[in-house]
Amino acid sequence: MTVVSVSMPEELLERIDSFAGEHGYTGRSEVVREAARNLLGEFEDKRLEDRELMAVVTVIFDFETTAVEEKMMKLRHEYEGLVASNFHNHVGNHYCMELFVLEGELEDISNFVGRIRATKDTLSVDYSVMPVDDFTAITTA
Repeated sequence: MTVVSVSMPEELLERIDSFAGEHGYTGRSEVVREAARNLLGEFEDKRLEDRELMAVVTVIFDFETTAVEEKMMKLRHEYEGLVASNFHNHVGNHYCMELFVLEGELEDISNFVGRIRATKDTLSVDYSVMPVDDFTAITTA
């Protein structure tokens, strides 16, 4: 197996080590491998392909990190055909929350979420994806 060196904050490394111990992993490498497999596979759900989808993406960042907010605004404009709605809110004393409602295809949503995750200094990125036709069936039944 190839050895890879990864830089990460000490706090994250400590969390990975604790997680590994609490959940019976053999070590941090096993945790990182599983996380990578999950990340790479999360948009490979065949049930979502070739369907109109809606997604909600929530981003949390420190309000003093203006570069993140600028990047969110740039992405909103770059993906204006995908972003149906966008909401910015202050959370607590030090954080901002950016919420995006997306409507589009899996590849576009995947690209958008990937670009947000790649944004330096985001503290949390969470999302959910749902086929619009499933949502329509639920609301009209």
